[in-house]
Amino acid sequence: SKAGIDPLEFRLMNLKDEKMIDCLKAAAAKFDYKPAKGPSGRGIGIACGHDAGTWVAEIAEVKVDKSTGKVQVIRIVCAQDMGQVVNPQGAILQTEGGITMGLGYALSEEVEFKGADVKTNNFNNYEITRFSKTPPIECVFMDKMDAKPQGGGEPAIICVGGAIANAVFDACGARVNRMPITPERVLEAMKPV
Repeated sequence: SKAGIDPLEFRLMNLKDEKMIDCLKAAAAKFDYKPAKGPSGRGIGIACGHDAGTWVAEIAEVKVDKSTGKVQVIRIVCAQDMGQVVNPQGAILQTEGGITMGLGYALSEEVEFKGADVKTNNFNNYEITRFSKTPPIECVFMDKMDAKPQGGGEPAIICVGGAIANAVFDACGARVNRMPITPERVLEAMKPV
């Protein structure tokens, strides 16, 4: 943002890892990504990483209610290079599951303490991601038939928080640097400095 360059373009200009570049390009193609300098007001964020032998790139789209700070994830696209994809349908299900877990970590799951006492003690005050709040998730795999299979579900978790945080910034200019990205934290980050 400070460089005045589109986030995808910035990554592609500075990365040397061809697998990560390919994942970013595949995610952008599936997302039908259109370049824009941030914060653009569109609510689109990008993140990429490497875990368990797998390269991951994700693009998330969110809406942010600027009066309440509530974040709604509209959709997520995930591209992965996990070597040979032995079971494509299984890989999709594992990736969707990992992203769904990541949504909880990014938006709602937090254990609260008061001193040594745990205040969060059941699902009535520890909110996990429900199907009703799970956005459409699209998966793209770089199927490398000559490579050994790598992790496919858990690696997708690593980028969810970053992609959503970057999308929140793109939507409203709020840099939230702590998970979960609660409405209170969004409102606090939106305050003028």
